[in-house]
Amino acid sequence: MANISKKKQLILDYIEKNQPVKPGVILDTIEIGEPMLYRHLKALLEKGSIEKIGSSPRTFYRIALQENERDTAIAFSENISDTLENHFYDITASGKILEGASGFVHWCEVRGFEPKNKAKEFFKIHEKYQKARKGDLLNATSKLKKTFGDYVGVDALYYYDFYSIEIFGKTKMGQKLLYAKQSEDRNLMKEIAETIKPAIDNLIQRKNIDAIAYVQPTVPRQTQFMKVLENELNIALPKITIVKVLKDIRVPQKTLKKLADRIENANETFVVESSHQFKRVLLIDDAVGSGASINQIAHKIKRKGFAQEVIGFAVTGSLNDFDVISEV
Repeated sequence: MANISKKKQLILDYIEKNQPVKPGVILDTIEIGEPMLYRHLKALLEKGSIEKIGSSPRTFYRIALQENERDTAIAFSENISDTLENHFYDITASGKILEGASGFVHWCEVRGFEPKNKAKEFFKIHEKYQKARKGDLLNATSKLKKTFGDYVGVDALYYYDFYSIEIFGKTKMGQKLLYAKQSEDRNLMKEIAETIKPAIDNLIQRKNIDAIAYVQPTVPRQTQFMKVLENELNIALPKITIVKVLKDIRVPQKTLKKLADRIENANETFVVESSHQFKRVLLIDDAVGSGASINQIAHKIKRKGFAQEVIGFAVTGSLNDFDVISEV
């Protein structure tokens, strides 16, 4: 490798011979200070020479897989290339992240697809779904109207992104949300919060929001995404509290396949509390499938007079009349 120091080369050679390797093992073997080792590791990561697997305190380094070296021979059009770079994201069964144009090519090769034709298909489908985007958010208000008819409690509903699209499955944000919740990865949760915060701040300003509320989870986890999201967004507005009432037997919304059952579940298990009345509240959820939870909570907020209008927001969601997102 050109333009690499002797010490970096020693580290690289050692990783190649003994991979995967913990940083502590490198420190025990190569005469180098800990701060300098991590500077070299960071430089090698940025060059793409090595990759990091695992998370602290069980972090390992190995030589980066070179499956994408051949991708440079594939030239996509500028529009398609930009779409792939900004929106393609996949996580393999081994936990490797594939993103951008090079990740898309690898995704195609594993499945036996011709990348250029498949990229055109990805672009076409992506463009179709972006027609619902208004500025930095997707307007999903029509979804609730189609699902609940006159029984709509949410005055407007917005998504940061769809959860999934046909053929290609989960979107970039859908993938991140799924793995952030299932692996209880706090860093990934913070990354999602950082990504969506500007869009939420704009929505609050545009809609003159004067209170905030967060839909609470049913599935018990040590690290709850919604709690991390609330802390990271740090929205300086009064809060309407939503309590998830725990019954003797917990029945998560995502296990219910009928809309009527989902409405009953939301009606019986969510309680809203506030000591003030507001004009417009922003009700935040992680994913909207059927919309039963966010719609039923909106009704409860209005019936108790806590807010005149309820604006819904979800990190991801579906535009189908009735959909079940059972994974998250």
